[in-house]
Amino acid sequence: MPVEDVAPSAAWEALKSDPKALLVDVRTDAEWNFVGLPDLGEAGKQPALIPWQLYPSMQVNGSFTDHLHRAGATAETPLYFLCRSGARSLAAAQAAQAAGYPKAFNVADGFEGPPDAEGHRGKVAGWKAEGLPWRQR
Repeated sequence: MPVEDVAPSAAWEALKSDPKALLVDVRTDAEWNFVGLPDLGEAGKQPALIPWQLYPSMQVNGSFTDHLHRAGATAETPLYFLCRSGARSLAAAQAAQAAGYPKAFNVADGFEGPPDAEGHRGKVAGWKAEGLPWRQR
């Protein structure tokens, strides 16, 4: 079954309305520290911070699905995967589905989306561009 892309605003609504829904931010520690994080306080939640690739080697995290399980994910948990622009999160969602988590969704355009004409992210599409809550770590 292919992973469905969902708009950041649709993921936010699902996170607020479904107590079981979980946002899995698959970016690196450096990105969380320097770019920011989705602020899920209004939904009464925290994002699960599980890197898909390990910085600085960018090798795929071999313990990724173990970390999902430790974050409380089950086969019934709607999982919304988020990265910078939607590519790593799609790979992570596909791996989650293959590991027995069928309710895996990719947050389209990620946290920052594609770069604008000046090469800056966070203004064209994605979590930040849609004006969804976020904070610096």
